[in-house]
Amino acid sequence: MAKSLKKSVSCIILDLDGTLLNTDGVVSDVLRVGLGKYRKEWDGREAQKVVGKTPLEAAAVIVDDYGLPCGKDEFFAEITPIFSAQIGNIKALPGASRLLKHLSGHGVPMALASNSPRASIENKLSYHQGWKEYFSVIIGGDEVTTGKPSPEIFLEAAKRLNMEPSSCLVIEDSVPGVMAGKVAEMEVVAVPSVPKQTHLFTAADEVINSLLDLQPEKWGLPAFQDWIEGTLPIKPWHIGGPVIKGFGRGSKVLGIPTANLSMQGHSSLLSEHPSGVYFGWAGLSTRGVYKMVMSIGWNPYFNNAEKTIEPWLLHEFNEDFYGEELRLVIVGYIRPEANFSTLENLIAKIHDDRRIAEKSLDLPLYFRYQDDPYIKCSLARNSNHS
Repeated sequence: MAKSLKKSVSCIILDLDGTLLNTDGVVSDVLRVGLGKYRKEWDGREAQKVVGKTPLEAAAVIVDDYGLPCGKDEFFAEITPIFSAQIGNIKALPGASRLLKHLSGHGVPMALASNSPRASIENKLSYHQGWKEYFSVIIGGDEVTTGKPSPEIFLEAAKRLNMEPSSCLVIEDSVPGVMAGKVAEMEVVAVPSVPKQTHLFTAADEVINSLLDLQPEKWGLPAFQDWIEGTLPIKPWHIGGPVIKGFGRGSKVLGIPTANLSMQGHSSLLSEHPSGVYFGWAGLSTRGVYKMVMSIGWNPYFNNAEKTIEPWLLHEFNEDFYGEELRLVIVGYIRPEANFSTLENLIAKIHDDRRIAEKSLDLPLYFRYQDDPYIKCSLARNSNHS
């Protein structure tokens, strides 16, 4: 069921970097290289300061914060070719292609309004087949007088779409973008690209965890029809490694024995996937294949410092299996990560997730991944060595 309708809109204006494309990881890599030249080390905690700014504004922030012996224009000129070489590696954020196809298929007018220069936008779009055609209007930061948080770019987009600003819904990942949308008197959904920063987006009409969680029907637009029994099928992805001891919560506090994976070497993979509850199949190299439900994120109730993956293998084991190789194929999504007022509510929700995952994994759509080669390979290799 949809939640109460907020306001009916007629079109959508989307930001690009951090909203549709996972540019943050590439930007961090570029700044790491650029700062390295000056014997400075990029601190990822600075990311919030550059999100949503024009490239030159971001360069000015970095030059100032790190006390670099150069001007913003010089630093920008140094990092631009590094960034250009990485553009082909920028991936679409989960739910981006799904959203664009859905809205286009229902004839919803869309505009792209980004602080990036128009040429950079065109370059990025060229790596994502069909994306450019989804947009009736594309505007770059170099085509307006002032970038976000000025409302100019959004007002110009509405004008080119021949729409009243009040009938537009803006989807943004940054505080400057949200501010621009609200000053333009548009509805705004925020999808924060910097983790654990939701509290900064109070001006937005709605804050969601990822594009997977957008409910167009709340805005008077056609609803997605791809949810199946409380689950959203996703493009399968894999992760694996030895089982490690977790936080001691699995058995001691929650009564839920999670088989935790080390995050070492998985930071880039983790950044690609929004926090939330997922499910799929788990292969233990010495035991077999089992149904699995898992959380990705910071577990707000426990306020983790690091983003983690905590799979729960839906099987009664008689012993621990620390050190054994665990391989996962993740095939579906259940819900965003949430905080809970009590431990009892958290535990009840986790058991709800278990019931949804267990039932859904019997559906042919998901069941077939029980024979995923990534899992089977591990089992076969182990049997060959035994």
